[in-house]
Amino acid sequence: MSIKDLRKKTQGELNKELEEKAVALSNFRFGAQGNKTKNVKLGKNLKKEIAQILTILNENKKITK
Repeated sequence: MSIKDLRKKTQGELNKELEEKAVALSNFRFGAQGNKTKNVKLGKNLKKEIAQILTILNENKKITK
């Protein structure tokens, strides 16, 4: 998902997306320990997307203050 798409979402949608990504990252980490994961780049991409969402949420907090 691109940054432009994320910026168009509401705060509630971003929080929901963040929760989904966190669960996916957790599942990825457990799968990696059991050698069930084939795509090792998935973890890096999930962490990047989580960081992008958190950045946008923090920017929105600063704007509203």
